[in-house]
Formats: sequence, structure tokens, C-alpha cells
Amino acid sequence: MFTTTGSRGLYKAPLCKGLLLVLNGLTVMLTLLPQFQDMFVYSLQAVAHQHQVWRLLCGRLICLDVKDSFCSSLLIYNFRIFERRFGTRKFASFLLGTWFLSALVDFLLAQAFQFLFEYEVEELPAGLLAPVFSLFVPFYQSIPRMPVTQVLGHIHITNKTLVYIVGLQLLTSSPFMWLLALSGLISGGLYHSNALWLQKVFFVPVWVSSVGKYILEPLFSSSQPNDETPMGMGATLDIQRQQRMDLLDQQLLLAQYNEARRNVRRQPQGGLLQWTRLFPSLRHRGQNRPPVQPHPEAQTHQSTQPPLLENSPVPEEQVARLVEMGFSRIDALEALRASNNDINMATNFLLQH
Repeated sequence: MFTTTGSRGLYKAPLCKGLLLVLNGLTVMLTLLPQFQDMFVYSLQAVAHQHQVWRLLCGRLICLDVKDSFCSSLLIYNFRIFERRFGTRKFASFLLGTWFLSALVDFLLAQAFQFLFEYEVEELPAGLLAPVFSLFVPFYQSIPRMPVTQVLGHIHITNKTLVYIVGLQLLTSSPFMWLLALSGLISGGLYHSNALWLQKVFFVPVWVSSVGKYILEPLFSSSQPNDETPMGMGATLDIQRQQRMDLLDQQLLLAQYNEARRNVRRQPQGGLLQWTRLFPSLRHRGQNRPPVQPHPEAQTHQSTQPPLLENSPVPEEQVARLVEMGFSRIDALEALRASNNDINMATNFLLQH
């Protein structure tokens, strides 16, 4: 369903797996035990007037609506790519920071709504909803958009469309869900941009991360997928990279065939068809290029030159950006050369493979 994050499941995403298991398990328990649901209602009136501060913790973690729990779980599963990219500690710091910030913004927006429309917001939907909405900020800014197909010839479907549809479904599930969504986007934008040095104020300490690594991570860690395990004693990184290249070749050929069938009587449009130009067969790249004629003064040298793509200069700053995202330098160089130094195409290739 979600093509942005690949198909490695919850591998290297123990925090997302823990959130999915624990929060959804508690939601099911509260559904079976409705007499305890009142303790987890996110009541702004009870917090402000009766000083029940504990409701901030209970009401902003566990969903009481099964539909909200299902949609937020789909989004958490999709956003696991950020835990793989930034690491569990930094991802947990983002959720922690946006959780605290959105709690404050919730009250500010409720007060602003009461001032403008003379209507007091007493309760908000329960659950870890505002931090989930805050993850749309790095999702919009960091994940490149890749066209997948077209509907009715005009509506473009990208690799991010279904994620936004699930977010829209969650947004329209409750009357005041828009307030939590706006609160999450504001807090996510503030934390992601490090406004007022918020990343230095709200973060997970190293000792807490170490405790979680040795106690909680073994409980929620996932095994390595079969497609990434070594294939025998002689398997090497080159062989695994070769397999990824072969898979990409097959996907590109299939995409080219489908696009050509839709554009038989018109000029090719921008989209998947252009990927065959940006990503030629990585296994044989440079072999089908016309030979470069040597200069007259270089007749004595070897006539066959190495492929131009291998020797093309790669901006070091783009390599550094991909390395900071968690990719190896070799894979970053390979993707940038294959994409003609297009950072968005290279990032999307590395995320999917």
C-alpha cells in the first residue's frame, strides 16, 4: 500500500513496533472494558477547571475510537522510515517534543476558538494523535514525491498520495480532530525547524536511551528480512547490490511498458517513463553508450575509455546529505551517478531499495 518506505516491515523500527502493539492492545482492552474508558477521556475542562493533569497523560496516549486507532496505526507504520533514518533516540525525541508542544498548543487553540466563536471545547479525541499529525511535517519536506500513475488522464497519483488520504480520513473522523491536526502540524513545524532551540529542550536523555536499548528493544525488535540476509558463505555486499539492481531493472521495464501503452498516440509525458533515462540498467550502465572518440593527441593511449557515468563528478555536499540520512557512502555515490546528480531521485531510489 505504502510505496514510500519499502517492504522491510518493522525491521530497525522497535519504537514504532512497540507503539503499535502496546497502544492498540490497550485500545482493544478498553473496548472490552468500557467501565474504565472514562479515565482515558481527553477532557480539557477537567484539566483546566478540576486540575486533573493526569488526564493529559492518559487522554493523549490511548485511542478510545477503534477507527482512530486503525488510521493512526497505519500512519505510524508508514512513518517508521524516520526511525530508520534518524535512529530510535532522535525519533523518540521528536515524538516527545511534539507531544509536549502539542499539549500546550491544544489549550491555546481551544481558547482561541472560544474567543472567536463563543463556544467552549470541552473534550478532544483521545490518543497519540497530535504527534502523529506532526510527522507529516518531515514527511512533506524530506520524502521526495514520485509519480506512480494517472487517473482519468489528469489526476496524478504519487507514492505519497495514499498516506495523505489516510491522514484525511483521520482528520474527518471527529468534529474537533482538526484542532489536534493543526496543533500537531504547528508543533511538528516548530520542532523540526528547531525554533527556539526546542530540540535541545525536549529530547530523550542518553541514559534513558541506553536503558531502553537493553531492556525494551529486545522485546520489540524485529528479525532481519529474508531478502536482506546473507545468501551463503560466499555472499558479499556486491552480490546483494547486484540483486537490487536486477530488481530495479525489472520494475523500470514494467513501468516503461505500462506507460508506453497509455501514450501510444501522444507524446510521452513526464513521469515514470523518464526514469529509464535517469536510471539506466545499473548492472550494465555505460555499456550501451556510443564510444567516445579519443583526442588526436591521445591516440597512443588505450582506445576504450571507462563509462562516463562512473567518472562523472558527484557534488560532495549531496553525498554528505545522503550519508547524514543513514545511507552508506558507496550507495550514495552509486545513486547520485545513476540519477545524474538528482538528489530527489537518488533519495527515493535509496529509500525503496
